[in-house]
Amino acid sequence: MFAESASLRRVKPSATIAAGAKARALRAAGRDIISLDAGEPDFDTPQNIKDAAVKAIADGKTKYTDADGIPQLKEAICAKFARENGLSYTPAQINVSPGGKPVIFNAMVASLNRGDEVIIPTPYWVSYPDMVLIAGGEPVFVPTTSQTGFKVQAASLEAAITPKTRWLILNSPSNPSGGAYTRAELAALAAVLVRHPQVWVLTDDMYEHMVYGDFEFSTIAEVEPALYERTLTMNGVSKAYAMTGWRIGYAGGPIPLINAMRKVMSQSTSNPCSISQWAAVEALNGTQAFIKPNAKLFEGRRDLVVSMLNQAAGLKCPTPEGAFYVYPSCQGLIGKTAPSGNVIGSDFDFAAELLESEGVSVVFGEAFGLSPFFRISYATSKALLEDACTRIQRFCGSVR
Repeated sequence: MFAESASLRRVKPSATIAAGAKARALRAAGRDIISLDAGEPDFDTPQNIKDAAVKAIADGKTKYTDADGIPQLKEAICAKFARENGLSYTPAQINVSPGGKPVIFNAMVASLNRGDEVIIPTPYWVSYPDMVLIAGGEPVFVPTTSQTGFKVQAASLEAAITPKTRWLILNSPSNPSGGAYTRAELAALAAVLVRHPQVWVLTDDMYEHMVYGDFEFSTIAEVEPALYERTLTMNGVSKAYAMTGWRIGYAGGPIPLINAMRKVMSQSTSNPCSISQWAAVEALNGTQAFIKPNAKLFEGRRDLVVSMLNQAAGLKCPTPEGAFYVYPSCQGLIGKTAPSGNVIGSDFDFAAELLESEGVSVVFGEAFGLSPFFRISYATSKALLEDACTRIQRFCGSVR
């Protein structure tokens, strides 16, 4: 009889993937379901990027490549970091992986020894803790609050650091909260980290181009050059370029870490898809004209969702600075009774009852390490968002 390994038994399946799968199953069974659980843009991949992929196929660029990326893509990534982040990397400092998730996974596997600690502010992207656990490390959670925009404070970070701390994982703008760190907030965290030279920083900048109003994006190695030699700056083409299915993530960092990550890839995934790599070259080197208009569309959707959720009984929804998520509190509904007659005892119950009653799929906050909240992705049309938020208002109004 098959039995999972002890390492895998420490790991939970992805709650966001599970929510999406359940919504698809209900829709296939004939239910009218609106999915607000997906973490991907609803825009199509721009035509110039698709054309580059077709050309790569026609040109026969369909063979194995170097395990961690073709030279042309590494050069494009170096140019992107210099152009947009003021960071100087050489191709030897660049890793290209089959998606952003493997960048983080490979870094953890390459660097953690059993018992090493990784500080993860909550709420967190669902995969961070489990990747740490698979690699033999121990996640150390530092709770944040809606009052601070779900951003870790310098004093809390300082208190969490021990001699065993190996990494801090930062995600800005954040999945799930949409919270984004200002330059001053990053400088305050960097001042703590400078005093603890054993702590490295993995900064997940995947939502860099999705910031709203007059917010200006910064990344920590740019803000504090003293951290450059112990920072892995991670990004990808999934969100800004609507290329989730193409599976290209990348990072810049110190050569010894990049070499170790390549070693992991050489014995696991090998190279990312060659065609996707050539498409990513065009994404980074080609026109960027669509990025700001797309962000403006997301900003309008954010404002609609925040407004409508704050009109729902028992919900409180902060206005995030970026990404395409909101993270409302459902504290006002805990302990009350849903139309089904079931008591809402947690954000898990809230999400389950909302799906059953109104056919709206969201992700419960416990999956992200901070309750009682839930995550909504507004990466869908305004019409669907209006319909979904009307249903949520109706559900909240029916709770007694």
